Amino acid sequence: MVLVDSSVWIESLRPQGDMRVKLALEGLLDAYEATWCAPIRLEVIGGARKEERNRLGRFFSVIPYRPFKEDDWNRAISLAWSLRGKGLNLPWLDVLIASIAIHDDLRVYSIDKHFEIIAQHSSLFLYKPGYGGMFKPENEQ
Repeated sequence: MVLVDSSVWIESLRPQGDMRVKLALEGLLDAYEATWCAPIRLEVIGGARKEERNRLGRFFSVIPYRPFKEDDWNRAISLAWSLRGKGLNLPWLDVLIASIAIHDDLRVYSIDKHFEIIAQHSSLFLYKPGYGGMFKPENEQ
């Protein structure tokens, strides 16, 4: 499974969004490999315009959702401390999302550069779409 970051969902929802991102997300959805979690839900639906909220809620209701667990906080804090020890002060929600992905052994698909930085300094794996946005299994990295 691939944890799809809010940066990808938001870019894909834009009428003039990057077609490569849209195709890659479509490939993940077609392969039933896309998942999301509470911090991503907050960023996408929490920031949605009033007229889009119900539609987005219905859309996301059919995508596998990783519920938030109390231990997620402790893992995120540990990751944040590790990154800060390396001089990196990154957005807290990105650190939380990354820590969930690391714990659950998920790759993250994001167009947010913060995740590249986190991956360089942790065991986070990023998802890179295949040709034409096709889903690329983990063993084809």
